[in-house]
Amino acid sequence: MQVADGVITTMNLNGDFFLEPDEALAEINRALLGLPVDASHAELASAVNHAVAEGTVMFGFDANAVATAVRRATGYATRWEDHQWEVIRPQVIPIQTQVALDQLLTEDVAAGRTRPAMRLWQWPEDQPSVVIGSFQSYSNEVDPQAVDEHGITVVRRVSGGGAMFMEDDNCLTYSLYLPTSLVDGMSFTDSYPFLDSWVMDALASTGVKAFYQPLNDIATPEGKIGGAAQKRLAAGSMLHHVTMSYDIDAEKMTQVLRIGREKISDKGVRSAKKRVDPLRRQTGLSRQQIWDVLINTFAEHYQAEVRDLTDEEITRAEALAAEKFSTESWTHRVP
Repeated sequence: MQVADGVITTMNLNGDFFLEPDEALAEINRALLGLPVDASHAELASAVNHAVAEGTVMFGFDANAVATAVRRATGYATRWEDHQWEVIRPQVIPIQTQVALDQLLTEDVAAGRTRPAMRLWQWPEDQPSVVIGSFQSYSNEVDPQAVDEHGITVVRRVSGGGAMFMEDDNCLTYSLYLPTSLVDGMSFTDSYPFLDSWVMDALASTGVKAFYQPLNDIATPEGKIGGAAQKRLAAGSMLHHVTMSYDIDAEKMTQVLRIGREKISDKGVRSAKKRVDPLRRQTGLSRQQIWDVLINTFAEHYQAEVRDLTDEEITRAEALAAEKFSTESWTHRVP
């Protein structure tokens, strides 16, 4: 492919695919000529679809695959191996600073201040928390009386999705900070399992057969173990966040979260325990051992370097936590 004055001037599509009739290849190449070099995935796929005549057989590829190939050739779509990845080890940091780090590190990737990374969370044992989604109603999600009774810290994150009951010893949480070019052209539905394919391999190595339930639940044949959430920035980076249950205090969870409150009973608590089947029971491993599996699997898959948070990153996150994530105005921005 060649580009001049911001448009595609020469196109030569090739690969180990099957296409009938042969003439369709020239039609596809011609359809892409003259398109802007920054044409979106949807625009490129549409051009290909309009170029091929009815009855054309494309085996081993389709219009979306062509669009992805073009976007990769122009640098607007990337693969895992196109980036230098890091793993950031868990460090004991207050939950407000954890959610602040998610915003800062996602912004840092967009600005080129840091490499794409996977970061594991760890917060004080004496700070049981509920992390609610960016657009959730505080009063609809948590019971203020139970929050006070159990000493729960409630914080609002920047990503969407549902509320997460997060006692320190009871869950495993990680975040990915990455350029959106890695999921260029993907639907939200497809991006979730794509970004977590490595963790499915990690869990499989511990004997856990995990899979995705659309849109964003991670499950096993024995029950749900976690969920994911995302936030995409216009600047070109995104946050992908996952919390998985390591252990569970279902009774406390159903007191704190308004999960079917009108139906809560002993049976309801037993049902919650059944729906969420924690990794501690399924693996028999300590949380530290599972952390090690996640770190090693990600590092091996993507040749990632392992590091700790820098003092500068922590200082900036603490300032943002004080300015935003610890405030009533942010936590209760949707009452």
